[in-house]
Amino acid sequence: MPAEWAPHAATWLAWPHYHGDWPAKFEPIPWVYAEIIRNLARHERVELIVNGPAQVRQARKILERADAVSDNIRFHHWPTNRVWLRDSGCIFLKRGAGALAREGLGASILHPDSPHSGHEFTRALEQQKREGHEFTSAVEPQKKGGTFAPEVLALKFRFNAWAKYSNWRLDDKIGSLMIHAALGNPKVKVPSLPSKKRRTRAGHAQSLSREIHPTSRGNRIVLEGGSIDVNGVGTILTTEECLLGKEQERNPHMSRVHYEKAFADYLGAQHTIWLGRGIFGDDTHGHVDDLTRFVAKDTVITMVEPNAKDVNHAPLRANLRRLQASRDQNGRQLNIVELPMPQPVVFEGRRLPASYANFYVANGVVLAPVFNRPNDRVALNTLAELFPSRQIVPIYSGDFIWGLGAMHCMTQQQPA
Repeated sequence: MPAEWAPHAATWLAWPHYHGDWPAKFEPIPWVYAEIIRNLARHERVELIVNGPAQVRQARKILERADAVSDNIRFHHWPTNRVWLRDSGCIFLKRGAGALAREGLGASILHPDSPHSGHEFTRALEQQKREGHEFTSAVEPQKKGGTFAPEVLALKFRFNAWAKYSNWRLDDKIGSLMIHAALGNPKVKVPSLPSKKRRTRAGHAQSLSREIHPTSRGNRIVLEGGSIDVNGVGTILTTEECLLGKEQERNPHMSRVHYEKAFADYLGAQHTIWLGRGIFGDDTHGHVDDLTRFVAKDTVITMVEPNAKDVNHAPLRANLRRLQASRDQNGRQLNIVELPMPQPVVFEGRRLPASYANFYVANGVVLAPVFNRPNDRVALNTLAELFPSRQIVPIYSGDFIWGLGAMHCMTQQQPA
């Protein structure tokens, strides 16, 4: 899995429509989206998911008024429950990720006749065949050495709305639709996985699919993109609260060792750094993208709370100590940059999960959530020092955080 600062082909977004995420405060949200899209489209393609033609018209009108219209925006008419594509969308990979590449198989998908058929990838595909899942057809494949091999793999984890909400079934389909569209043919599907590789008319072996449904112990894995962060060279960050806790439990069949194996097999991250708890008010129950983020292969930025009386002080201090004791994939200590939390953001008596760690790194730009708090300036200056070649764009998120997410939660990158 590439690091977020690696070159992007596109950023995926879903246009907001579910008022329940911003009750009584939805009106400003589309305008926040317009500002985000205006800045992203200057640097990379924006793949924008909308519920239908009426929403396309609404989005175009708002984008036009916000001076955000661009030929770099492409619309997709797919129904969604919510907009948090970091968690519901697929995770795009590049060749070289996971055991598939380490075994010298490139980016081709294993099939039951492979000599490596005992590997977790093959078991995942065989499980999918038994379950009758729909798969992406490999379209416009790349010819290499007499066979066709995909350039980009994508992982489609299960999504169940953080094991918290009931309206998630549309969002669980979005990852597959993204993969189809990224392949250039969003409508082509085959009903199940054939037992052998198909042959093209020219006689070349064709890869069956670029979509992988990760499994562990015979069950598909539930995993949100916001629960992990990678440096792109073998180390991954996550939290015990999110993945190992009994509250909002995603995968009761998985323990620490099973997650670490899945990270190595599917994401190419052989080394896992486990943090503890997340910040107060986070309905995902401990997503790491509100806590600690890689900003370089050997450097993380981590949130701290100086006020010893604040509810976030103790868990963030504990996470800092874990980082100080941790090592990367090469056994080296990490460079740790501490960033103070924003002063509390409260609405209708509820403390919201406002965090400067929920920034998004795109081509040439970093979108940084700000909250009209004194520490905004500290956050922007720190990010400018860490990303000197990118423009740091503050996005006012005081209203947006009422939906319990920010820039990173709403975006999903597609590697170049």
